[in-house]
Amino acid sequence: MAATATDKGDRAGRSGRPDHSLTTLDSGVRVITERVPGVRSVALGFLIDTGSIVERPQQAGISHLLEHMLFRGTEHYGSQEIDQLFDAMGAEINAGTDKESTTLYTRVLDGHIERAFDVMAEMIWRPCFGELEAEKDVVLEEIAMYEDDPQDRVFDLAGRAVFGSHPLGRPVIGTAQAVGAVDRDQLAAFHAERYRPGSIVIAAAGSIEHEQLVALVRAAEAGASTGSGAAERPELGAPQFSSRAEFLEKDTEQYHVCIGGRGIARDDERRFALRVLEGILGGTSSSRLFQEVRERRGLAYSVFSYSNLYAGTGEVGVYVGTRPENLDEALEVVAAELRRCAADPASEEELVRSRENLKGRMVLALESTSARMGRLGGSLLAGIPILSADEVIERIDAVRIEDVRELAGELFAPARLSVAAVGPAEESFRRAAGALATEAAEGARP
Repeated sequence: MAATATDKGDRAGRSGRPDHSLTTLDSGVRVITERVPGVRSVALGFLIDTGSIVERPQQAGISHLLEHMLFRGTEHYGSQEIDQLFDAMGAEINAGTDKESTTLYTRVLDGHIERAFDVMAEMIWRPCFGELEAEKDVVLEEIAMYEDDPQDRVFDLAGRAVFGSHPLGRPVIGTAQAVGAVDRDQLAAFHAERYRPGSIVIAAAGSIEHEQLVALVRAAEAGASTGSGAAERPELGAPQFSSRAEFLEKDTEQYHVCIGGRGIARDDERRFALRVLEGILGGTSSSRLFQEVRERRGLAYSVFSYSNLYAGTGEVGVYVGTRPENLDEALEVVAAELRRCAADPASEEELVRSRENLKGRMVLALESTSARMGRLGGSLLAGIPILSADEVIERIDAVRIEDVRELAGELFAPARLSVAAVGPAEESFRRAAGALATEAAEGARP
């Protein structure tokens, strides 16, 4: 199948050479690579534009179940044979599903790239959906494990509090009822609908030539009857944000609490300022929350800020886990730090330290071929510019206190935030959540 477009990368690093190559095939499949000198490994990923956000309520968890079923055999490779082949290559193959995408990925020696690609391409395009009942049982066990873990549960409760009934507020893992009801025909229909060529990005970084991977993709497509075009995204509408509360009563040693609200979209240029702000508020060991809650008062082992950026919207939040006797004080301190963040988000010293931390972590991460592959494929799938390391550094250095102050006032004012918790007593949570000065605390429900 002929390639319709090849882009040698419109951005260059310090050497002046492009850092990636991109080809779009006639079918719509996009192939993107970056050659990394001095390594013998190749990180390879198939990224699919589908996740829990496209599911109807009665399908909750089908994207995640389908990801599992990719490993249950293809036309030419049995389930156990897939495991044996990657073990023999000294490699691991894995997959993940999130709200907006599904990824199948590995890292292998360059001499094994053709075999690894062949197996992974069959898994993506020609799964047999065999042993469905056995794999459903595996996923049901995973759901049970997730439901036993209060730290996992609280982030999904927080998503529901922030996004309400919008699909972004549903857990990726789905429900036992919906997963248990899926049959083979439904799974095959969902695969045919969502795993369309125009919805697939194949990314690689490491010891690989771009044309080598393009040739492999072309050969795989020729025998797969994959069709063409992309899967349609359902019209979801914008989330209706308001202050809400969610509480799950569970016999735990700690209260697990998330305070969060509306964030920014993944293509928002303010994302660099948000990362800097997170480093100041709760993203590092020198951050305000870590120092005030953990180091000075010993109120928690784990406390941090976080954000998730989606198409058109996002969320920000703070997590803290604390014992019942410390709950009131811990939330008082978190509330005080959130108010401080909105009013006085950064000193010049904090700003510089957070910027340098962010640049260091980004550059160090890019020494990994897996991280480079994920950056290429994720950016392309999400439709955001693929920036070179130098360009990212420039954008981080451009963040000023005024940028951080504006963003903090918009996103972290306590009165705009929702709250979610898992713990032993709702009444204690509601009392402690009053420190956040949100209307959400009044609406908590089991």
